[in-house]
Parts: sequence; C-alpha cells; structure tokens
Amino acid sequence: MPSSSCLSQLFILALVLSTMAVSRVVCADTTTPTASSSRETLSLDREWRFHLGDILRTSFKANNDEAEGGGKGGAAWGAAAPGFDDKTWRVLDLPHDWVVEQPYDSTANRAQGYRQRGIGWYRRGFKLDPSDRGKHLELQFDGVATHCTVWFNGVPVHRNWNGYTSFDIDITTLAKYGDATNTIAVRVDAADMEGWWYEGGGIYRHTWLVKRSPVHIVTDGVYANPVKGANGKWTIPFEATLQNSDRASAHTRVQVQVIDPQGNKVAAVDATTMVDPWGLAVVKLSIPVATPQLWSLEQPALYTVKTQVASDGMSDEVSTTCGFRTIRFDVKDGFFLNDQRVMLQGVCNHQDHAGVGVAVPDALLELRLRKLKEMGTNAYRASHHPPSKELVDLCDRMGILVMDENRHFNDSAEYLDQLRWLIRRDRNHPSVILWSLFNEENALQGTEQGREMTRHMVATIKALDVTRPVTAAMNYGQLLGDVVNPNSSAHELDVVGVNYQVDKYDRIRAAFPDKPIVSTEDTSQVMTRGTYITDWGKLALASYDEKYPGWASSSHSAWAAIVKQPSFAGGFAWTGFDYRGEPSPFGWPAVSSYFGCLDLCGFPKTSFYIRQALWVQTKPILTLVPHWNWEGKEGRPIRVMAITNADRVALFLNGKLIGEKPVDKFAMVSWDVAYEPGRLEAVAKMGSAEVTRCFVETTGKPVQIQLTPDRNTINADGDDATVFTVSALDAQGRAVPLAQNKVSFAIEGAGKIIGVGNGDPTSHEPDKFSPASPAAGKVEGAPWSRSLFNGLAQVVVQSKRQAGELKLSAVSDGLEPATAVVKTTPSPARAAVR
Repeated sequence: MPSSSCLSQLFILALVLSTMAVSRVVCADTTTPTASSSRETLSLDREWRFHLGDILRTSFKANNDEAEGGGKGGAAWGAAAPGFDDKTWRVLDLPHDWVVEQPYDSTANRAQGYRQRGIGWYRRGFKLDPSDRGKHLELQFDGVATHCTVWFNGVPVHRNWNGYTSFDIDITTLAKYGDATNTIAVRVDAADMEGWWYEGGGIYRHTWLVKRSPVHIVTDGVYANPVKGANGKWTIPFEATLQNSDRASAHTRVQVQVIDPQGNKVAAVDATTMVDPWGLAVVKLSIPVATPQLWSLEQPALYTVKTQVASDGMSDEVSTTCGFRTIRFDVKDGFFLNDQRVMLQGVCNHQDHAGVGVAVPDALLELRLRKLKEMGTNAYRASHHPPSKELVDLCDRMGILVMDENRHFNDSAEYLDQLRWLIRRDRNHPSVILWSLFNEENALQGTEQGREMTRHMVATIKALDVTRPVTAAMNYGQLLGDVVNPNSSAHELDVVGVNYQVDKYDRIRAAFPDKPIVSTEDTSQVMTRGTYITDWGKLALASYDEKYPGWASSSHSAWAAIVKQPSFAGGFAWTGFDYRGEPSPFGWPAVSSYFGCLDLCGFPKTSFYIRQALWVQTKPILTLVPHWNWEGKEGRPIRVMAITNADRVALFLNGKLIGEKPVDKFAMVSWDVAYEPGRLEAVAKMGSAEVTRCFVETTGKPVQIQLTPDRNTINADGDDATVFTVSALDAQGRAVPLAQNKVSFAIEGAGKIIGVGNGDPTSHEPDKFSPASPAAGKVEGAPWSRSLFNGLAQVVVQSKRQAGELKLSAVSDGLEPATAVVKTTPSPARAAVR
C-alpha cells in the first residue's frame, strides 16, 4: 500500500467501508488471459552518492528562494535540492550500513557496540522515458536505519520514524521525463536509538522503482491466505485492493489464477469493478481449491496466486505466494501444524552479521537460516522488529516457522499504521504463525494503560488477519505475587508469551488456564566460541554451558524447563547468533554479545551442539569438546563433554578406555581426563549398538592457511554472495584450534570483498577496509586483513556482474599462503534503474 499519509488514510477507509464492486465470478479454467502486464519492478540499489555527516541547508539555496529549507514546492535547500553538487561524494551500492565502517570508540554507546552513529545523506538521480508518462510510479524503501526524510525533485515526500518498516512513496505527479533528471535525496538520522542492540545506520535494505499502469494493485494489496473450513474443504478468501491514478473512472476486470508447486493451474476466478480517479476499490472473492498439497516443515509446498487487472488496454499483474496449512495453539497440548503437534524449537535473532553490519546480502540470510536448521531450529523469532521480506520468503521456502514482531508498543495513529503495514506485508506467508506486539515493555505491560493499548492493537491486527494468534514477549506483568494480575496485557492476547521467569511457569500456567502459552524468550547463556577456561580479565567465558546472567538459564536447563511444561508450545532461545552491541556480561573492551549458539560469523559454539542434540531426532548426533591442544597441562585434569542424542558414550584416549557412561538427556555426559597429547575419541551407542563416533586430537603448529568457500558457484548478478572460512592447518593438514595468526586477503576476477570477521567479541579490528572516504575515517587502498580467533576467521565476498571466476588469496607471515576459486555463473541481474 502506498504509505504517504493521505493515501494511507484512504486505503484504511477503503478497507473499513469495503468499497467493493464485484459483478461477476466464474468457475475455474474459463478465464482468458489479459494482455501482458505493464508492471516493472526495478532495483534502485546501484550508484548512490553518500556523505557521512549533516549538510547545512544554507550550503545551497535553490533559486534564491527566501523560504529557507523549501517552504515552496520543489525549492528545497542544501543537499535536498536537485541542483546540489554531490560529485565529491562517495559512490556506493545499496544495501549500506555506514556504522560498521566506523572505528570502535569507548565513548560511544555500549548497546550499539561502541561505534558512532550520527547522520548521513544519500542522493541518486535517474531519468524516465517519455513512454512512462501516465504510469503510476512509486519509490520503495525496504529499510532505513534509523529515522529519515526523503525529498523527490526538491519536494519533501516522506518521513519515516522506524528503522525496520518499509515505506512507499507515490511520485506519479512529481516525475519528470525525457532528458530531465529526477533526484532522490535522503537524510538519515541514526543518532537516536530504537533498540538496545546494534542497529547500524543507513539505507540498509533494498530500494525499488515500481512502474504500473494507472489502474493497478497497490503495494501489499493482495490477501490470499488459504483456510480450511469446518467441512474440511479448502478455500482462498481473496482480496485485492486496486487504485486508479488515471483521469477517468475505469471499468476493471480482475482475473485470479492459482498455480500449484508443479506449475499447474488448479483454480481460476474473475470479477469486475469500477475504480474512480485517485480512488480505491477492494475486490473480494472466494476461491475453492481441492486437495491441495500442504505446506509443512519437511515439505514446504508453495502455491502462487496470480492476480491480473485490466482496463481499457492497461494491465497490471502481481504474483503472491501462499501455502495451505493449519495452525492451532492448544491450551493443553501446545502447538499444532496440520493437526500434528510440533514443539517450537525456536531462536531469537537480531539481523547483523560479521563484516557487513545490518546490510546483509540476501545470500547470507539463507546461509544463516541453513545453519539454524542444521542445529534443529524450526522456528525463528525476529527480535525485536519486523524482519526483511527476503528473510520471510526464505522461511516460507525452507520450512521455518516465524514469530513476526512489531517494533513499537504504541497505539497512536502513526504507529498503528506501522503495525498495519507489517500485517499486510506478511499475512500471506505460511511460515508466519504468530504476530508479536512487543518485547518486555516494563513500564506498561502490567498496567491498565498497557492492557488497553494491547486491546486496541490486537483489534487492529484482527481487522486485517484473523487466522493467526497474537502474542507479546512479557518478562513480567502476568502476575501480582502468586495470582493473576488483573491489568496484565496478557489478558488481551491469544497466546501468553513468557520471557524467562522459569520459576513462575507453574503459577503463570495456573493464572491463565484458558490461554495457550509459549516461551517467547529463554536461556541467555553466555560463552566464547572455542574457549574452555573462563578468564574474567580477558573477558573470556568457558564454553561448557555453565555461564549465564541472573535472569537466565543454561541451554540444557532452559529447554528442560520447557519440556516439563507439556502445555507449552515450545520456546525461543536467546539467541541463535551473536550480535554487535549489548556485550553482556561485560562492557568495553567487549563490543558484541556472548549469547549466541553461533558467533557473529556463524561458527558454532558448544550451545549449538547442545541444541542440536536436544532437537535433532532424525540422525545420530555426537560432538566432543574441548579441543585437545593443552600444552603445559600434561597430567592435569581437563573437563571433556560428549554432546549427543544417544543413550551411552564410551570415551577413549589414545586407544585406552577412559570410561563408558549413560547420557543425561539434557546435561549430556562429562569426564575429567588427565591430559596427554594424542587422540581423544568418543563412541555413541543406542543400547549396545554403536551409532556414531567422533574425535579430537592434538595438532602441531600452524604452517599453512586454508580457505573454504561456503559455495563453489554463485550467480554473476552483482548481488549474490558467499563466505570463505579462513583457518590454519598444521603439517598434517589438521585445523589448529588455537591459531591466532593475522591473515591478509586479496581478490581477483568476478568478485569483491565486502567484509571480514572472526567472531571474537572483544576484537577491535575493522570489519571494512577501503570503501574509502576521508569522511568515513578510512585510508584509501588499505589491504583487507583479519586475525584468526581460536582458529577461524571469515571473509564475505560478493559477485560482480560478470561471469567467470573470482579468486581469493590469503597470506600470513610464516605460513604457506592459500587461494580458493569460486565460479560465477551467468545469471540475469535484477532489473535496475539506469
């Protein structure tokens, strides 16, 4: 839906009044196709100009207008003015996060990872062919951190005060054609915080220019979420919101086709309606679909709903994916997907990644989800804000359930519009099973005011989607002492969300006997990847699942507490990945969190393997920690943990049996083993039968570097990306777990390095080299480098728009260098604005 305030109000009014005119519905297979759609969705990501820091309005006066700042249309001053000279600004592609480019600063905000934020400007020009005159034109921004103002051709056209919501700008009346340049200027103010975690700064998600026919489907204007009736039959209650930017009323035909996962048309209907000039019309239909393939975690079958509108030779088309599945939260038995009970094995996640900050390439989103699935994760909580649309699309395709979270607990008009945007954007996704209103609103969640706000916001959601329950992540407020709090926001929720409060599980269950319950956040154990001795002076925490803040639990005990509540739907562990900022339990010089099951690069910690053993039941799991390099500790006891879903584990050191023990289902199994160099091996058994084994062994000193790409082939579209794992090997080719060598990188061919990292929460090495701008405090041409941390580092590489190969090289003093090659295959790039 276009999000300018006037159009937003019109859209809402149209929905409320149901301004619908449907004159005809026909059965499947009788429709005839309309003319091909005139819609173009073009990427605007390329070649923006960027300036770090604010620009005075008086630096450039448009037409010497006396109205400072653009009190007259098209007469903005300063960097917002079309005629402003930006030739000296840095040229870059989006998505972009300028904060991750900054040096660490002990005086900067702790929660934001000790990096300065501030203000930045972006500008871009483009031309429109005269043939575009008369089309409906819209700019789309998927995410800008944090607050921003947008000007188009010198006119202020939008202000967005949420770093996580998308917004759309109708530029139909302001566009210029032919040789005239259209100018977009964006002032981004990231000085203020919306969250207590790293949020980055800049236009960090994608941008688009959408061209449509005058009669068209508005953004997020199709609702096609299948439902199963009481009679067992499936239908798609369909809605399409149309807009007409033409001068005359339009008699419009709407045709809808449903396409199954194999590409077969399984249903079709059509209707007609009138749409007035600059008016809206909502077409509502019911589409029966017989015996559909169900969307499930194992087989996430996706259908496509194609919606075409045609009027007087003009046409528009939208393809919407959806899935046939039922969800149910039961008071006694938890969550059901397609009438099968499923424990939500979820994790909470922020959105930044090593090397790139919050400007995460789509390919890395897929990589992160793949790693979570490997751990046994089946549910993802977007914490504490709406995720990107690309992430939700991936969850649809990969079979991951989503708890979709609103950022601001606020029922004023502006923030209700943000909530409506989230519901409209995501209500067709089969992966989305819960709407979440807020996270830990301590000042309001247990008060009369908070309960009333919750009631209002729940009603706002229900006006747009009644198929999914609403929850909120409450860390207290459900109870007054041992009894129910009459002012708790939980009374207005469909599903009671509980953050932590393990000692109150029974009382919360008793206080809300008629409501389902889910652990919306739990665990918060802390550990340093690859470290097995706690050293508070070095800010290092042993990875034995024993350290956690006072409000939290270990990984295994948090899950044990949930399992002991059979009515709970499952839980969401804090967190899947480490993230910048909030370096609990420390402060400076620690700069990122310790909470993740995986570190900032996505390298697994011990808690990853514990979750995997707890959650994966389809194959034998066995991991042995720690490493077996303990020079100087010969004869001294080393704690050894076998992490497994097997019944028993036998442990051997250099072929000699240390002992065989039964496995505690949650705490796993451990030994104290007197260290001697060699091979430590574990054998897992079910009953008396061996099911799997693993080992660690003492390595030599590092002698060579190894580069391992996540993928050997990527698309040559300028957007695809892969990560290279960097490690050090000994003379026998074994990874050295304690290597700390500094490694430098260079790249040739069809790719570019866009970030480096190593997962060390105390590292102050740069993530970025040589984007290069004096304003960004960088040295032009500086070489890329990163130190290994406990044996590992990571390089993020993005393709160029050329097929062939990219070759990454790595060198380090005293070590044999390494190279690795990834092929870039011909692939059409996103259609883009030139």
